[in-house]
Amino acid sequence: MSDVYFEKNLETMDRAEIEKIQLERLQKICAHVYANNATYRKSFDAAGVKPEDVKTLADIAKLPTINKLAFRETYPMGLCCVDKKKIAEMHMSSGSTGTPVVMPYTLADLDQWATCMARCYAMAGALPTEVVQITPSFGLFNGGFGMYHGARKYGLFVVPSGAGNTARQIKLAKDFGTRVVTGVVSYGLRIMEELETTGTTLPELKCGIFGAESFSDAMKKRLTGGLGIEVFDIYGMTETGGVGTLGQDCRAHDGIHVWEDHYIVEILHRDTHQPVPDGEIGELTITALTREALPVIRFRTGDLSKILTREKCSCGRTHLRVAPIMGRVDDMLIVKGVNFFPSQIEQALLSIPGVLNNYQIIIEENHGFTDVRVNVEAEPGVTGFTVEKVLKETLGFSPKGDVFAPGSLPRQEGKAKRVFYRQSDGSLA
Repeated sequence: MSDVYFEKNLETMDRAEIEKIQLERLQKICAHVYANNATYRKSFDAAGVKPEDVKTLADIAKLPTINKLAFRETYPMGLCCVDKKKIAEMHMSSGSTGTPVVMPYTLADLDQWATCMARCYAMAGALPTEVVQITPSFGLFNGGFGMYHGARKYGLFVVPSGAGNTARQIKLAKDFGTRVVTGVVSYGLRIMEELETTGTTLPELKCGIFGAESFSDAMKKRLTGGLGIEVFDIYGMTETGGVGTLGQDCRAHDGIHVWEDHYIVEILHRDTHQPVPDGEIGELTITALTREALPVIRFRTGDLSKILTREKCSCGRTHLRVAPIMGRVDDMLIVKGVNFFPSQIEQALLSIPGVLNNYQIIIEENHGFTDVRVNVEAEPGVTGFTVEKVLKETLGFSPKGDVFAPGSLPRQEGKAKRVFYRQSDGSLA
């Protein structure tokens, strides 16, 4: 299939034009937040910078950074830059790790979100009028609505199935001829398991767009093979306006294209918060250029990535590509003097023939020392010794762990929980 675009002229414009648009919009958005939000104005003043000091794209480094704490300290909408009467919709994070993050939207913001998401559908090869099945929930979480707004903008036939009831999801896909399925990564695995258990196939399904969780190459291969479709890694978060706002990988599957006419990407050193060279891993930092209600300025996402290239892609798009998210600044684990991320364990586990998709990483405290246990489901014949050997080769030490029969470890219908901490009473949290 040839490459499909939603806004070809904007998705393929040359780098000089991208940077011209970015500078104009950066200057405009800095003036907007400074004039309309006291918190932003105070932070700019504390950094000794005014909007008019931004004369080149490099001047973005003069601006102060923010993180989730800024949202939590100003809950519910203290960072909002428009009158409440202009707000048309809101979404928010779960707040599972603290005060939830709230994102308000004007009508223009909703259209911006829909446009970015429509580009993602096109980049995955979807065509107008094809059937898309949206499995994320429709509620405060932005996933379902983001997929919906984009599908309507692009002209798809929407099956808004929402989360859960996997057997019904499969029936709907068969009955309506679903061509594109969207969801969180772990729910794609649940669909795959149900298909395998029931011996069902979905011959009309051609691609899946998955996000909201870490997405290792090994997991992508599992989903691609298990569902028999092309799989895409979509990126976006509540703070940037929702799913798809930042971008997605294309059919070359060589990094995530970021919509640079809407966002500026920086990679900052995780400790000094200074920019690092292209190709070096650091904290992905985002500035929103076209959002009205709450445009983030140099938002440190906590996600670790790197800029792969700013060169034109084989798909024809010219927007830079970043590496798939490698982990988070705050989810690095340190055990027996070794630093590692949960995604490294997933990559190692899924490289073992017979190891299945469900696993647990359990952090334990034993006599003042931190230890880790890895429990994983596997087919008969896979031994704990094999798992331990592969993990030792990957991590540099041997975690404890056990191999479980297929289907015996807990599952969630939404985002999968992979890392647990053993409490003093033996329970997991």
